Amino acid sequence: MVKKNAIMRYKILDSLLSNRNRYYSISELLEKVNEALELDGMEPVSRRCIEKDLNTLECAPYEAAIERVWYHGKKCIRYAEEGFSIFVKKLSDDEENLLSEVLNTIGQFDGIDNFEWLDGLKKRLNIKEHRRIIVFDSNPYLTGKNLIGSLFTAISNKCVISLKYHSFKNSKAIKRIVNPYLLKEYNNRWFLIAGYKDGTIRNFALDRIEDFEVMSSLQYIEPDEDLESRFDDIVGVTLPSIEEDNTIKDILLWVNEEGYQYVKTKPLHGSQRDVKGEEDKAVRERYPALQGGRFFRLQCILNYEIEQLLMSKMDQLVVLEPATLKDGLINRIKKMDSLYSSI
Repeated sequence: MVKKNAIMRYKILDSLLSNRNRYYSISELLEKVNEALELDGMEPVSRRCIEKDLNTLECAPYEAAIERVWYHGKKCIRYAEEGFSIFVKKLSDDEENLLSEVLNTIGQFDGIDNFEWLDGLKKRLNIKEHRRIIVFDSNPYLTGKNLIGSLFTAISNKCVISLKYHSFKNSKAIKRIVNPYLLKEYNNRWFLIAGYKDGTIRNFALDRIEDFEVMSSLQYIEPDEDLESRFDDIVGVTLPSIEEDNTIKDILLWVNEEGYQYVKTKPLHGSQRDVKGEEDKAVRERYPALQGGRFFRLQCILNYEIEQLLMSKMDQLVVLEPATLKDGLINRIKKMDSLYSSI
């Protein structure tokens, strides 16, 4: 009978040997296996034990084809067949349909470097083609879109990268060494969320990244915060620095009858709520010129994206509070009026 810790080692080795984006030597396999065993409270094993495990995987009932290849001056070990795993089981019809739709959804990146493996994965899993059920909005002409696949791989493998990046104001590219964490899409533009070694988190628009290279000699630093929750209090991707005031503001706005249903059914931010009852009465007394319509409140950090979103609906709403946001929008409107008046 195979012992429990042996099965655990086989699972760890199976995951490492099937990874086509990394090459592991016997010493690195030993290190990774012992790290995983330690996390599960098990005793570490010797190099000889790992060598025996590899021999076992090559024999019945597993019969894994394992190859030894030279990569960058070291002898590495991996499965000979891409996509092979000793733990693969046949998919049910429901699982196959779901996986097919997931692959089709990701497949909307067709033609992007480093995503060509999707077609190979579909063939290996023998997944039948069917019409797409979900289609996301996308811009096929977006500059920098070809970097998505390569950055996806860098994030997956936890690689430090050196970006060649230029700002809107300066066309000259500057190298920036960062730890890539997340790819996020907003308003048909893609952004890389990454961190510097001092822990500072920044976003980089892909259309301003000229290229990047992996810095294999540098140690990857994990983020010390939940990056997804980082965006809960903002619209878009821009989080102002402490110097720029990144505190949450209470925004009060009025929407006319024409825009009410749209704003109601497609909230401007997750914190949006209707102003009702006594609060509505008090607000209407403060702003008697605004007849009919509805009042809303949202709580979020002020940034460029929230201003852009509100400006897109200025014919249907009025921002009342805070004064900093209202005054900023008034200045934008004055500039627009000046520009159109000059024509």
